[in-house]
Amino acid sequence: MDGKEFKPKSFWKRPEGVTGTIFMVALIGGGLFLAAPVLTAIAAGLASTLQIVITVVIIAAILYMVADKSMRNLVWYGYKSIMRWITGLFVQLDPIGVLKSYIDDLRGNLGKMNKQVGILKGQMHKLKETMNQNQRQINTNMMLANKAKEKNMDSQMVLKARKAGRLKESNMKLGDLYKKMEVLYRVLVKMYQNSEILLEDVEDQVKVKEQERKAIRASHSAMTSARNIISGNSDSRQMFDRALEAIADDVANKVGEMERFMEVSTNFMDSVDLQNGVFEEEGLKMLEKWEKESTSLILGDDKSNLLLEANDDGNILDLNAPIEHPVKNTSHKNQYDTFFD
Repeated sequence: MDGKEFKPKSFWKRPEGVTGTIFMVALIGGGLFLAAPVLTAIAAGLASTLQIVITVVIIAAILYMVADKSMRNLVWYGYKSIMRWITGLFVQLDPIGVLKSYIDDLRGNLGKMNKQVGILKGQMHKLKETMNQNQRQINTNMMLANKAKEKNMDSQMVLKARKAGRLKESNMKLGDLYKKMEVLYRVLVKMYQNSEILLEDVEDQVKVKEQERKAIRASHSAMTSARNIISGNSDSRQMFDRALEAIADDVANKVGEMERFMEVSTNFMDSVDLQNGVFEEEGLKMLEKWEKESTSLILGDDKSNLLLEANDDGNILDLNAPIEHPVKNTSHKNQYDTFFD
């Protein structure tokens, strides 16, 4: 995700927006309920000069609030601040706090993913050995069939040839199963590697931006924000928090993608019967559905490349090769730096 392209969520799409919607509906409902008594009171108030003056002043104040842009901005800013405060009593709204919780989720998911890669690698080794054993039996049976043919032992020749044919058919099914497992393995490994980089980038952002946020909030009072809002200028504190929240949203989506793919992987592996070389259709359908999805936030362009590599007979997967871990590089550009440009 390019930081230059992110768009902050509108107030109504944010957690406090839900609270604001509830309060707005309640206010409108209450206003309609009180409208008749208020109109009656206004009509009664027109009976004296003083009451007429008071009524005119109140109506003028309301019209001014509606007509004046600065006043509208101030009222809207106050309303959003109150709704955010109320929502904050029940929901974690501090973007730094939210990011820290996602860091914990990422660490936990990386541990689970690493374990899953190990289990899958073990299954693939077993499947490969089964295919090799089958191939050896195919060669043996074909050799015995040829010898039986030379000795005119037709029944033995047919028996051995049929056995070799069944083993070939079994190996074809096992080969298809291995290809699907190879897709899982390549994707899990790449997702693991990219998620390690993601974790490092988010941790670096939290370390740096937590201190920056404290400094901004210390030097930037609520009154300063209100003045900026009234004048129509962008508020630096709000913009900083919006950038942090955009990072949190992006990380949340990527953590969700990790968990969804691990679920796909787990369901597929649980459906595999290595002994008989079969797998349930449901697990296969989930994997094929993922393959057909257009984009991957974590893998990016690597997704299509991984699928091509897995289906390329010339690209041999080395299961014994260790998983490469990203090395911290001082020249590495944090993927979230552009969110603050």
